[in-house]
Amino acid sequence: MRTFLQFILGCSICLIVSTRQFAFAQTIEYKTFIYTDQKLPKEIQQLQIGNTNRGFGSDILNATLNATKGIASGWVTSLVDMGITAIASLATINSRHKAEWEEIVQEENIFETKLATLSEINDFYNSISTSGPMDPKGMIFNGIGCLKTENGDTTFYISCHINRTKLDRIAKHSKFELVLDTLIISPLYSNLPNTNLDIPFSFEERKDYNFNMTIRVTSSWITSGALLQKDQLLGEFSINLPIDQTDLDSDGFLRYIRPDQEESKYPIVGECFIIPRSYMGYRDVHDIYHDQWGTGEYKISLSLKETCNITESYQKNWKADYKKRKKMEESNNFIKESWKLIQNQQWDEMAQSWIITTLKAPAGIATQTINKAMGYEQQISPSNSTKRQ
Repeated sequence: MRTFLQFILGCSICLIVSTRQFAFAQTIEYKTFIYTDQKLPKEIQQLQIGNTNRGFGSDILNATLNATKGIASGWVTSLVDMGITAIASLATINSRHKAEWEEIVQEENIFETKLATLSEINDFYNSISTSGPMDPKGMIFNGIGCLKTENGDTTFYISCHINRTKLDRIAKHSKFELVLDTLIISPLYSNLPNTNLDIPFSFEERKDYNFNMTIRVTSSWITSGALLQKDQLLGEFSINLPIDQTDLDSDGFLRYIRPDQEESKYPIVGECFIIPRSYMGYRDVHDIYHDQWGTGEYKISLSLKETCNITESYQKNWKADYKKRKKMEESNNFIKESWKLIQNQQWDEMAQSWIITTLKAPAGIATQTINKAMGYEQQISPSNSTKRQ
């Protein structure tokens, strides 16, 4: 039987775009994992704080020690019009060119994207309840992770789990917290600079790299009084990671695994209410009416943001960089092109986890044929999955 690691690495798919217009473009694939743990309900019930098993994170870390290949381009077009038509003195032209260059590179210093579940995910709990809508018994949700691959390489991975040292907050306040267990990240293989020109990230040109991830949990449920609560925000988590060149290893990566019994080096700020169960009464074989509440339905969205600044030396060398950009634009027949998100969501029985895959590709390339070849021609909803059959 394949391990969870083999499953993840085995289903990574990336398409290299080799058309003339997209000579440097290729797709980005994000996989979001929503972990479950059948042992968690007993821990919550007994409030016994023990060691957690993060072997999966360790396997991911070992598997990516050779993840040194990257790509030399960005993914989202953010350049302003580069045409210069004014006829003026050399000083005026230089001034305009510099202002244009500064505007371009400042836009390149920000990248944002959002990954979200396609539909409500069922089973925050492993069974229905006859006690009430906030009954924590059977809670199996155990955190969230995100993996990014480019051209077959793992270039980013983060894994966050329920903070076992604070399970008493569930009993006292109906809230849970997350803790960062595993992190693999590199500015050199980030989405910066945010351009589709062939310009890689360089510490000689960029500084103050910062990665931010926001996790939002929403839910919809119905009360015993038939009052519908739709898309209510139950909690939000934020992770802010300033990364310096000195933090990286010889391959250009920061790799971190939280030691057992220690607080995480990278804190997660925020908390979330446990998911309210929806009410649904029923009648038994004797026609006696009973109250019951469901297994908890929820959605999760991730917002990823990367920022940086330019170095003083890069600022001083703007003329040479401006000329290089113009040549690259001409030689590669540079055009603006929107990008398309393709998403697929399904339950993996072997891994006991939801897998939400987001593929980003040029809109002109993400054709129906490619979608079908990748298995994305039909979005798989939880109700249609093979979950626990």
